[in-house]
Amino acid sequence: MKKVLHKYEVIIVSISSPLLIGVYRDGVLIETIEKSEKTSDILLKVLMDIADKYSYSRVIYTNGPGSYMSIKLTYITLRSLEIIKGIKFDACDAFSLNNKNPIKAMGKLYFIKEKDTIITKKFDEAIEQQFELPSMLSEVTILANNEPLYILPAV
Repeated sequence: MKKVLHKYEVIIVSISSPLLIGVYRDGVLIETIEKSEKTSDILLKVLMDIADKYSYSRVIYTNGPGSYMSIKLTYITLRSLEIIKGIKFDACDAFSLNNKNPIKAMGKLYFIKEKDTIITKKFDEAIEQQFELPSMLSEVTILANNEPLYILPAV
């Protein structure tokens, strides 16, 4: 009898709190992890814990817009894993994981996406940041470039 080898992949949403991570087996979401700690304090530990349970071969992360510090830390962590362990990583658009709702920039400014352009817009009322992991990886559009997307609003 042949042993079935599953393909494990991970999605990371680190641009807002809580840190949201999904583990996928053969393209289907099997585990969701939420952490309220800072990305700098918890991301590598969570990825190591996942590696103890699953032999994942790829990570997809939201490369922006959102928390610049979290984007930088996530990118550096994933780039290091790629160099050291050969784990491939890709990026996806953050708007695709929050139903295209505004994403917090700073103060009362939020990033919004109009067609294919990301701009900032001021909202007087705070907008809840709700990101959701897709049930299937096939629902995620992978970007051509995995580098961080830095869009700095005018101050």
